[in-house]
This record gives sequence, structure tokens and C-alpha cells, in this order.
Amino acid sequence: MEQSLTRYAWLSVGAALLTLVLKFGAYQLTGSVGILSDALEGLINLAAAIVVLATLHYVERPPDESHEYGHDKAEYFSSGIEGTLIVVASAAILVTGLRRLLNPQPLEQVGLGLTVAIIAALINLLAGQIILRASRRYDSITLEADGRHLMSDVWTSAAVVGGVAAATVSGIEQLDPLIAIAIGLKIGWEGLHIFRRSVQGLMDTPIAREERETVESILNEHNGEGVRWHAMRTRQSGRRRFISVHLLLPDDWNVQRAHDLAEHLETEVAKAINGATLFTHIEPQGDPVAESDQQLDREYIADEPPPIT
Repeated sequence: MEQSLTRYAWLSVGAALLTLVLKFGAYQLTGSVGILSDALEGLINLAAAIVVLATLHYVERPPDESHEYGHDKAEYFSSGIEGTLIVVASAAILVTGLRRLLNPQPLEQVGLGLTVAIIAALINLLAGQIILRASRRYDSITLEADGRHLMSDVWTSAAVVGGVAAATVSGIEQLDPLIAIAIGLKIGWEGLHIFRRSVQGLMDTPIAREERETVESILNEHNGEGVRWHAMRTRQSGRRRFISVHLLLPDDWNVQRAHDLAEHLETEVAKAINGATLFTHIEPQGDPVAESDQQLDREYIADEPPPIT
């Protein structure tokens, strides 16, 4: 039985709560708008982690009458929500940074505040790396979005620490809000990237080129038996891969032999690509319609179905 991924979501929730407390504590110590911007992103981290947790609970439900292909596509809604939340955080950071840029203020207790901020960044670094490794292992766009978000937060914290330190050493108070504005632009771009990937998933994009080549290689192994294929179509749905193909078989094959080949190919594809399901449509090579039957919408559907011989 496949292991539940919700344990990674709980890790994200725990990291978000802990770093949120640390970052707002650092802001209270220093008064840095850069650290405040980092803390505001921490609020988004917590909201996103809760969304991830709820989504993974839903995705792991087995197929039912209402969702016969499973619930995996919900991952794209989760990552889309997370991308939107990141963009909202970006806008809030930009507004806060611009206000402080127009009205700069001195920083206080910088040493202690930066120490707290660094500890928070290290927590996010550890959690982000664990979650990203899990996203690659289990091919989860939800975990990937969450892991990338956490790593974005790490870089944000690093920039904040650098900006606050530079402002303190140089005495140029405007460096702090300028760093905050740069952070806002950076995480806003990250949010748009995650949102774009989510939209692509909802639009049924095809599987990766490397995966398609793997399927083609498995199909081509039977060329010596006189087997040909065409009309391959693929789509992704979260961790699942759905692949359909027409098999053109020699005219003298019986139903049992055709069935055995289809079963063999479906098993080989499932072994080669985790979460892949192959659907096959059998066609005799002697059928004149077979070669032209490659469109998604068959032309004869609007008229009369082909006769049964």
C-alpha cells in the first residue's frame, strides 16, 4: 500500500508555525520592515501548508462513483491556491516596503533579531529539502509547490538578513525597505510560476517527453511480431498518467492473442512509469479504416457507425 504523503504536510504545518513565531519575534525586536515582510510570507506559508494537508487527505481517497479516475487532479487546485496566496503576500510586502521607503526608521536590537531570523531560515531549509525530495519520489505537484515555497522563503530570509545587516553597518536606513521590495517582486514571480503550472495541469497537458519515449520503446519491442501502433494520446492528473494508443495487429490474430498482448503492454507500462495506466484499442491491419482512425473525434460518429462484419 502506498504511503500517505500527509506526514510531509504536517511537517510543513509545524515548520510554518514555528518560523512564524520566530519571525514576528524578530520583527518586534528590530522593527525591520524587511523582517516583517518575511514574517508576512510566513503567514502565507501556514495557510498554504493547511491547504496542502487538506488536499493530500482528499487526493489519497480511493476512486468512487463520482470520481472514477481518482481524486489526483485536486493537487492542481492546491498548487493554484498556493500560487495565488504567494502573489497576495507579494503585494502586501510591496506595499509595506514602499511605505517604509518613504518613511525610513532606525533599527533596534539587530544582533538578536537577526539570530532569530537565521534560526527560522534554517528550519525552513530543512523542511523544504525534505519535502522537495518527497515530491520527486512520489511525483506530487502539491509537495513540489510547497517545497519550492519553503525554499523561496529561505532565500527571502537570507536576503532580509543581508539587507538588515547592510543597513545597520552603512547607516543607510533605505536599504531595509529596498530589500523588502526586492523580496516582494521575487516571491511574486515564484507565485505566478506555480499558478501557471497548476493551470497547465488542469488543461490536461501530456506526459513528459522522457516518459513518452519509454512508452514508445515498450510498444516498439513487438515490431518483430508484425505489431504496429498509432494515435497515442497522453495526459497527466496529479501523480497519475493516462495513456491511450491504437494497436494495429495482423489479421490472423485471434481475440485471445490480442488480449494477451494488450495485458502485457499495460503491465509493462505500469512497471516502467509509476502511476501510469495504458488503454489500448485493437484494430486489424487489414481494415481500411484503421489507418485513418487517428483523430480524437471520429468523423463517422455524426453519420452512421461502421458496419459489423
